[in-house]
Amino acid sequence: MAKIKLEYLWLDGYLPTQNLRSKTKIEEHENFQGTIEELGLWSFDGSSTKQASGGSSDCILKPVAIYPDPNRINGYLVMNEVMNADGTPHASNARATIEDDDNDFWFGFEQEYFIMNTDTELPLGFPRGGYPAPQGMYYCSVGGRHTHGRDLVEEHADLCIEAGLNFEGINQEVASGQWEYQLFAKGAKKAGDEIWVSRYLLDRLTEGRGMYIEYHPKPLGDTDWNGSGMHANFSNTILRTCGSKDKYIEICEAFRPVIKEHIAVYGAFNEQRLTGLHETASINDFSWGVSDRGASIRIPIIVVENGYKGWLEDRRPSSNSDPYKVAARIIKTVKPIK
Repeated sequence: MAKIKLEYLWLDGYLPTQNLRSKTKIEEHENFQGTIEELGLWSFDGSSTKQASGGSSDCILKPVAIYPDPNRINGYLVMNEVMNADGTPHASNARATIEDDDNDFWFGFEQEYFIMNTDTELPLGFPRGGYPAPQGMYYCSVGGRHTHGRDLVEEHADLCIEAGLNFEGINQEVASGQWEYQLFAKGAKKAGDEIWVSRYLLDRLTEGRGMYIEYHPKPLGDTDWNGSGMHANFSNTILRTCGSKDKYIEICEAFRPVIKEHIAVYGAFNEQRLTGLHETASINDFSWGVSDRGASIRIPIIVVENGYKGWLEDRRPSSNSDPYKVAARIIKTVKPIK
Protein backbone atom coordinates (compact mmCIF):
# COMPACT_ATOMS: atom_id res chain seq x y z
CA MET A 1 0.00 0.00 0.00
CA ALA A 2 1.27 3.48 -0.89
CA LYS A 3 0.21 6.79 0.62
CA ILE A 4 -1.16 9.17 -2.03
CA LYS A 5 -1.28 12.94 -1.51
CA LEU A 6 -4.42 14.42 -3.05
CA GLU A 7 -4.59 18.22 -3.24
CA TYR A 8 -8.30 19.05 -3.55
CA LEU A 9 -8.82 22.42 -5.30
CA TRP A 10 -12.03 24.44 -5.44
CA LEU A 11 -13.35 27.97 -5.91
CA ASP A 12 -14.67 29.90 -2.93
CA GLY A 13 -17.73 32.14 -2.72
CA TYR A 14 -16.05 35.55 -2.58
CA LEU A 15 -17.43 38.30 -4.81
CA PRO A 16 -16.81 39.90 -7.21
CA THR A 17 -13.87 37.54 -7.81
CA GLN A 18 -13.66 33.97 -6.57
CA ASN A 19 -10.40 32.60 -5.18
CA LEU A 20 -8.75 29.21 -5.31
CA ARG A 21 -8.75 27.17 -2.10
CA SER A 22 -7.08 23.82 -1.48
CA LYS A 23 -6.36 21.23 1.17
CA THR A 24 -4.58 17.89 1.21
CA LYS A 25 -6.07 14.46 1.70
CA ILE A 26 -3.78 11.48 2.34
CA GLU A 27 -5.12 8.11 1.23
CA GLU A 28 -3.66 4.63 1.03
CA HIS A 29 -3.94 2.87 -2.30
CA GLU A 30 -2.51 -0.44 -3.44
CA ASN A 31 -2.25 0.43 -7.15
CA PHE A 32 -3.47 3.97 -7.71
CA GLN A 33 -4.04 4.78 -11.40
CA GLY A 34 -4.70 8.49 -11.08
CA THR A 35 -8.33 8.42 -12.19
CA ILE A 36 -11.40 10.30 -11.00
CA GLU A 37 -13.21 7.01 -10.44
CA GLU A 38 -10.78 6.17 -7.61
CA LEU A 39 -11.60 9.36 -5.68
CA GLY A 40 -14.38 10.02 -3.23
CA LEU A 41 -16.31 13.10 -2.22
CA TRP A 42 -14.88 15.32 0.51
CA SER A 43 -16.19 18.29 2.46
CA PHE A 44 -15.02 21.65 3.80
CA ASP A 45 -16.17 24.45 6.07
CA GLY A 46 -18.20 26.67 3.77
CA SER A 47 -18.69 29.25 6.51
CA SER A 48 -14.99 30.14 6.13
CA THR A 49 -15.23 30.63 2.36
CA LYS A 50 -18.52 32.57 2.09
CA GLN A 51 -20.32 29.46 0.84
CA ALA A 52 -22.37 28.46 3.91
CA SER A 53 -23.54 29.66 7.31
CA GLY A 54 -21.95 28.54 10.55
CA GLY A 55 -25.05 26.61 11.58
CA SER A 56 -24.91 24.39 8.48
CA SER A 57 -21.42 24.80 7.19
CA ASP A 58 -20.55 21.61 5.28
CA CYS A 59 -20.09 21.94 1.53
CA ILE A 60 -19.25 18.97 -0.67
CA LEU A 61 -16.23 18.65 -2.96
CA LYS A 62 -16.93 16.58 -6.06
CA PRO A 63 -13.76 15.62 -8.00
CA VAL A 64 -14.05 16.39 -11.72
CA ALA A 65 -10.44 16.37 -13.00
CA ILE A 66 -7.12 14.97 -11.78
CA TYR A 67 -3.53 15.76 -12.74
CA PRO A 68 -0.13 14.63 -11.44
CA ASP A 69 1.25 17.08 -8.89
CA PRO A 70 4.76 17.95 -10.13
CA ASN A 71 5.70 19.34 -6.71
CA ARG A 72 5.06 16.14 -4.74
CA ILE A 73 6.03 12.50 -4.73
CA ASN A 74 2.88 10.38 -5.12
CA GLY A 75 0.91 13.60 -5.39
CA TYR A 76 -2.10 14.62 -7.49
CA LEU A 77 -4.01 17.84 -8.10
CA VAL A 78 -7.77 17.29 -7.95
CA MET A 79 -10.10 19.95 -9.38
CA ASN A 80 -13.53 19.93 -7.76
CA GLU A 81 -17.01 21.30 -8.19
CA VAL A 82 -18.64 22.60 -5.01
CA MET A 83 -21.96 20.93 -4.26
CA ASN A 84 -24.67 21.47 -1.69
CA ALA A 85 -25.34 18.78 0.90
CA ASP A 86 -28.25 17.50 -1.20
CA GLY A 87 -25.99 16.92 -4.20
CA THR A 88 -27.09 19.92 -6.26
CA PRO A 89 -24.52 22.41 -7.59
CA HIS A 90 -23.68 25.23 -5.18
CA ALA A 91 -24.55 28.76 -6.34
CA SER A 92 -20.81 29.45 -6.69
CA ASN A 93 -20.34 26.46 -9.03
CA ALA A 94 -20.07 27.98 -12.52
CA ARG A 95 -18.62 24.82 -14.05
CA ALA A 96 -21.99 23.11 -13.66
CA THR A 97 -23.61 25.75 -15.91
CA ILE A 98 -21.54 24.86 -19.00
CA GLU A 99 -23.70 23.27 -21.72
CA ASP A 100 -21.07 21.41 -23.72
CA ASP A 101 -21.65 17.73 -22.99
CA ASP A 102 -20.35 16.66 -26.41
CA ASN A 103 -17.15 18.77 -26.13
CA ASP A 104 -17.92 20.36 -29.50
CA PHE A 105 -16.49 23.65 -28.24
CA TRP A 106 -12.72 24.06 -28.07
CA PHE A 107 -11.09 26.87 -26.12
CA GLY A 108 -7.62 28.37 -26.13
CA PHE A 109 -7.18 30.84 -23.26
CA GLU A 110 -4.38 33.42 -23.19
CA GLN A 111 -3.74 34.17 -19.52
CA GLU A 112 -2.00 37.48 -18.84
CA TYR A 113 -0.76 38.48 -15.38
CA PHE A 114 1.73 40.65 -13.52
CA ILE A 115 4.47 39.33 -11.23
CA MET A 116 4.50 41.64 -8.21
CA ASN A 117 7.15 42.37 -5.58
CA THR A 118 5.60 41.86 -2.13
CA ASP A 119 7.75 44.60 -0.57
CA THR A 120 6.95 47.38 -3.03
CA GLU A 121 3.61 45.97 -4.29
CA LEU A 122 4.82 46.97 -7.77
CA PRO A 123 5.49 44.79 -10.81
CA LEU A 124 8.98 43.39 -11.28
CA GLY A 125 11.19 45.98 -12.94
CA PHE A 126 9.45 48.94 -11.28
CA PRO A 127 11.67 51.02 -8.98
CA ARG A 128 10.25 52.05 -5.62
CA GLY A 129 8.37 55.35 -5.98
CA GLY A 130 8.75 55.58 -9.75
CA TYR A 131 8.42 53.99 -13.15
CA PRO A 132 10.80 52.14 -15.44
CA ALA A 133 11.24 53.07 -19.11
CA PRO A 134 7.89 53.35 -20.95
CA GLN A 135 6.35 50.20 -22.35
CA GLY A 136 7.39 49.13 -25.80
CA MET A 137 10.67 47.31 -25.24
CA TYR A 138 9.28 44.72 -22.78
CA TYR A 139 7.07 42.76 -25.21
CA CYS A 140 8.82 39.48 -26.08
CA SER A 141 12.09 41.05 -24.95
CA VAL A 142 15.40 39.34 -24.19
CA GLY A 143 18.00 40.47 -21.68
CA GLY A 144 18.19 41.75 -18.12
CA ARG A 145 17.39 45.35 -18.98
CA HIS A 146 13.80 44.71 -20.02
CA THR A 147 13.06 41.12 -18.97
CA HIS A 148 11.98 40.44 -15.38
CA GLY A 149 10.75 37.19 -13.86
CA ARG A 150 11.78 34.72 -16.55
CA ASP A 151 13.03 32.11 -14.03
CA LEU A 152 9.60 31.94 -12.40
CA VAL A 153 7.83 31.85 -15.76
CA GLU A 154 10.02 29.06 -17.11
CA GLU A 155 9.57 27.00 -13.95
CA HIS A 156 5.81 27.47 -14.17
CA ALA A 157 5.81 26.24 -17.77
CA ASP A 158 7.74 23.12 -16.76
CA LEU A 159 5.35 22.42 -13.88
CA CYS A 160 2.29 22.77 -16.12
CA ILE A 161 3.77 20.40 -18.70
CA GLU A 162 4.74 17.88 -15.98
CA ALA A 163 1.17 18.06 -14.66
CA GLY A 164 -0.14 17.05 -18.08
CA LEU A 165 -1.78 20.37 -18.95
CA ASN A 166 -1.98 21.21 -22.65
CA PHE A 167 0.38 24.14 -22.23
CA GLU A 168 1.07 25.90 -25.53
CA GLY A 169 3.44 28.78 -24.90
CA ILE A 170 4.72 31.76 -22.92
CA ASN A 171 5.77 35.30 -23.73
CA GLN A 172 6.57 38.51 -21.93
CA GLU A 173 3.83 41.08 -22.41
CA VAL A 174 3.78 44.80 -23.12
CA ALA A 175 4.36 46.10 -19.59
CA SER A 176 7.33 45.46 -17.32
CA GLY A 177 6.80 42.37 -15.18
CA GLN A 178 3.79 41.31 -17.26
CA TRP A 179 3.66 37.83 -18.81
CA GLU A 180 1.27 35.54 -20.64
CA TYR A 181 0.83 31.82 -21.12
CA GLN A 182 -1.52 29.90 -23.37
CA LEU A 183 -3.54 26.73 -22.77
CA PHE A 184 -5.77 24.82 -25.21
CA ALA A 185 -8.35 22.11 -24.60
CA LYS A 186 -11.10 20.32 -26.48
CA GLY A 187 -14.14 20.76 -24.27
CA ALA A 188 -15.09 23.87 -22.32
CA LYS A 189 -15.01 22.21 -18.90
CA LYS A 190 -11.57 20.76 -19.51
CA ALA A 191 -10.31 24.14 -20.71
CA GLY A 192 -11.58 25.78 -17.53
CA ASP A 193 -10.11 23.04 -15.34
CA GLU A 194 -6.69 23.53 -16.88
CA ILE A 195 -6.68 27.31 -16.42
CA TRP A 196 -7.57 26.97 -12.75
CA VAL A 197 -4.96 24.27 -12.15
CA SER A 198 -2.35 26.34 -13.99
CA ARG A 199 -3.22 29.37 -11.84
CA TYR A 200 -2.84 27.22 -8.74
CA LEU A 201 0.63 26.09 -9.82
CA LEU A 202 1.61 29.69 -10.60
CA ASP A 203 0.36 31.06 -7.28
CA ARG A 204 2.00 28.27 -5.30
CA LEU A 205 5.29 28.93 -7.05
CA THR A 206 5.48 32.47 -5.61
CA GLU A 207 5.29 31.33 -1.98
CA GLY A 208 8.45 32.23 -0.08
CA ARG A 209 9.93 34.20 -2.99
CA GLY A 210 8.84 37.70 -2.08
CA MET A 211 6.46 37.71 -5.04
CA TYR A 212 2.78 37.31 -5.78
CA ILE A 213 0.67 37.11 -8.92
CA GLU A 214 -1.68 39.99 -9.73
CA TYR A 215 -4.68 39.05 -11.88
CA HIS A 216 -6.38 42.45 -11.59
CA PRO A 217 -7.10 43.66 -15.15
CA LYS A 218 -5.59 47.12 -14.53
CA PRO A 219 -3.26 46.91 -11.53
CA LEU A 220 -1.42 50.12 -12.43
CA GLY A 221 -4.61 52.17 -12.45
CA ASP A 222 -5.21 55.08 -14.78
CA THR A 223 -1.76 55.09 -16.35
CA ASP A 224 -0.37 54.50 -19.81
CA TRP A 225 0.50 50.90 -18.96
CA ASN A 226 -1.39 47.99 -20.50
CA GLY A 227 -3.90 46.00 -18.49
CA SER A 228 -4.20 42.23 -18.43
CA GLY A 229 -6.75 40.04 -20.18
CA MET A 230 -7.59 36.39 -20.65
CA HIS A 231 -8.36 36.35 -24.35
CA ALA A 232 -10.74 33.52 -25.23
CA ASN A 233 -10.08 31.77 -28.53
CA PHE A 234 -13.01 29.49 -29.30
CA SER A 235 -14.43 27.28 -32.01
CA ASN A 236 -17.11 24.70 -32.64
CA THR A 237 -17.71 22.43 -35.61
CA ILE A 238 -19.31 25.26 -37.60
CA LEU A 239 -16.39 27.63 -37.11
CA ARG A 240 -13.86 24.89 -37.81
CA THR A 241 -15.46 23.66 -41.02
CA CYS A 242 -17.98 26.13 -42.51
CA GLY A 243 -15.67 27.90 -44.98
CA SER A 244 -18.09 30.83 -45.06
CA LYS A 245 -17.32 34.49 -44.43
CA ASP A 246 -21.05 35.16 -44.05
CA LYS A 247 -21.35 32.53 -41.30
CA TYR A 248 -18.42 34.08 -39.43
CA ILE A 249 -20.09 37.49 -39.64
CA GLU A 250 -23.37 35.97 -38.43
CA ILE A 251 -21.63 34.48 -35.40
CA CYS A 252 -19.77 37.71 -34.63
CA GLU A 253 -22.99 39.72 -34.88
CA ALA A 254 -24.73 37.33 -32.47
CA PHE A 255 -22.60 38.87 -29.72
CA ARG A 256 -23.81 42.42 -30.37
CA PRO A 257 -27.25 42.20 -28.65
CA VAL A 258 -25.78 40.55 -25.55
CA ILE A 259 -22.88 42.87 -24.73
CA LYS A 260 -24.01 43.38 -21.13
CA GLU A 261 -24.51 39.66 -20.52
CA HIS A 262 -20.96 38.92 -21.61
CA ILE A 263 -19.34 41.81 -19.77
CA ALA A 264 -21.17 40.76 -16.60
CA VAL A 265 -19.13 37.53 -16.47
CA TYR A 266 -15.90 38.75 -18.08
CA GLY A 267 -14.26 39.79 -14.81
CA ALA A 268 -14.45 42.47 -12.14
CA PHE A 269 -12.95 45.93 -12.73
CA ASN A 270 -12.80 45.23 -16.46
CA GLU A 271 -14.10 48.73 -17.17
CA GLN A 272 -10.68 50.01 -16.08
CA ARG A 273 -9.07 47.93 -18.84
CA LEU A 274 -11.62 48.08 -21.68
CA THR A 275 -11.24 51.78 -22.47
CA GLY A 276 -10.70 51.63 -26.21
CA LEU A 277 -6.97 52.18 -25.64
CA HIS A 278 -4.04 49.81 -25.11
CA GLU A 279 -5.24 47.15 -27.59
CA THR A 280 -8.82 47.02 -26.29
CA ALA A 281 -12.28 47.95 -27.46
CA SER A 282 -14.48 50.12 -25.26
CA ILE A 283 -16.55 48.21 -22.73
CA ASN A 284 -19.63 50.06 -23.98
CA ASP A 285 -19.20 49.20 -27.65
CA PHE A 286 -19.03 46.06 -29.74
CA SER A 287 -16.91 45.51 -32.82
CA TRP A 288 -15.28 42.76 -34.79
CA GLY A 289 -12.59 42.79 -37.42
CA VAL A 290 -10.01 40.76 -39.25
CA SER A 291 -6.64 40.86 -37.47
CA ASP A 292 -7.91 43.78 -35.33
CA ARG A 293 -6.61 43.69 -31.76
CA GLY A 294 -8.61 46.82 -31.00
CA ALA A 295 -11.88 45.01 -31.70
CA SER A 296 -14.11 43.15 -29.26
CA ILE A 297 -13.79 40.01 -31.36
CA ARG A 298 -10.88 39.36 -33.69
CA ILE A 299 -11.05 37.13 -36.75
CA PRO A 300 -7.47 35.84 -37.00
CA ILE A 301 -5.82 36.42 -40.38
CA ILE A 302 -4.87 32.73 -40.47
CA VAL A 303 -8.58 31.86 -40.45
CA VAL A 304 -9.23 34.10 -43.46
CA GLU A 305 -6.27 32.64 -45.33
CA ASN A 306 -7.63 29.17 -44.53
CA GLY A 307 -10.94 29.96 -46.22
CA TYR A 308 -12.86 30.88 -43.06
CA LYS A 309 -12.19 27.62 -41.27
CA GLY A 310 -10.87 28.02 -37.74
CA TRP A 311 -11.78 30.05 -34.69
CA LEU A 312 -12.61 33.45 -33.21
CA GLU A 313 -10.95 35.40 -30.41
CA ASP A 314 -13.02 37.29 -27.85
CA ARG A 315 -10.55 39.84 -26.48
CA ARG A 316 -12.79 41.20 -23.73
CA PRO A 317 -12.42 38.69 -20.84
CA SER A 318 -10.16 40.07 -18.12
CA SER A 319 -7.20 38.33 -16.53
CA ASN A 320 -9.20 37.69 -13.33
CA SER A 321 -12.23 36.24 -15.12
CA ASP A 322 -13.52 32.74 -14.41
CA PRO A 323 -12.93 30.57 -17.52
CA TYR A 324 -16.00 28.49 -16.63
CA LYS A 325 -18.24 31.57 -16.76
CA VAL A 326 -16.58 32.90 -19.91
CA ALA A 327 -16.97 29.58 -21.72
CA ALA A 328 -20.57 29.10 -20.57
CA ARG A 329 -21.59 32.54 -21.87
CA ILE A 330 -19.81 32.14 -25.23
CA ILE A 331 -21.47 28.76 -25.74
CA LYS A 332 -24.88 30.21 -24.90
CA THR A 333 -24.41 32.87 -27.60
CA VAL A 334 -22.89 30.68 -30.33
CA LYS A 335 -24.57 27.30 -29.87
CA PRO A 336 -28.00 28.26 -31.30
CA ILE A 337 -26.42 29.27 -34.64
CA LYS A 338 -26.65 26.45 -37.17
